[in-house]
Amino acid sequence: MKNWLIGCGSLTWPRSMPREQVWAEIAEAGYDGLPVGPHLGTPEETLAFAARFGLKPAPGYLAGDFWKPEEEAAIVERAEVQARFMRDVGCTELYLGPGGFEGYVTSSGLNRRQVAGHVRPQDMMTGPEFEQFARAVNRVGEVTLKYGVKSCFHNHVGSVIETREEIDRLFAMVDRSVVFQGPDIGHLLWAGVDPVAFCRDYAADIKSVHIKDIAPDVLQQGLAAKWDYGQFSEAGIFAELGEGCVDFPALFSVLEDAGYEGWIIVETDRTMKPTAFESAKISRMYLESLGL
Repeated sequence: MKNWLIGCGSLTWPRSMPREQVWAEIAEAGYDGLPVGPHLGTPEETLAFAARFGLKPAPGYLAGDFWKPEEEAAIVERAEVQARFMRDVGCTELYLGPGGFEGYVTSSGLNRRQVAGHVRPQDMMTGPEFEQFARAVNRVGEVTLKYGVKSCFHNHVGSVIETREEIDRLFAMVDRSVVFQGPDIGHLLWAGVDPVAFCRDYAADIKSVHIKDIAPDVLQQGLAAKWDYGQFSEAGIFAELGEGCVDFPALFSVLEDAGYEGWIIVETDRTMKPTAFESAKISRMYLESLGL
């Protein structure tokens, strides 16, 4: 675990809060860095700003409607910009988000946010859409590797790929020499996936990791009532690390045994704690209790 960097996503903080305060609180909570992207300015500006707080840039995120042929060229173009930026700030990974959410309507007439956590076979993408998705991420992976940046697929509940069946289907189609895994552990569990078994099965592909915990009572209540994504979130599906049902000691043991090196990024999309700062401190203290 000595070569692991512990990052913190800034999504928990209100968008109205000044960036200086957000980054200062992340640093004060004891993290090594946070995800960055071109929207923050030039690589030089981003590095200088991070240095003010003693933080390092962590891998950013590229979202896209990869299943749409008409979007492929634009996604690849954006990927090149992102990869150049990641390289210039010293990052060697980039997360690829599958998109969809409200924009993908299933055969039942519901969008993916509405079936979040309780996806049925008829809610999944079609065969041609999976093929296009794989083709697009392969192209992205080839482009980013030119800059020494690995493209890591990032699962997300409410998107077009959240279940184990969907992830396995995609990874049976992609070129695994150019497309890697950057799993979100909390979203795996929320989607009904055993995250420890997942990381064991995909250990060789995992190059960066997002971690969040899941409140088991909220999960069970929402699954029974077939809540949509927003209802799960508002009810408190996201728990601080150690306060939910993810078996992090087992998970980290699997990663350590596989020789994992890289970023472990804490990301609590929405907290029920009084402040984002308190949430970040709780999760960091839990990781410290595990020797991280």
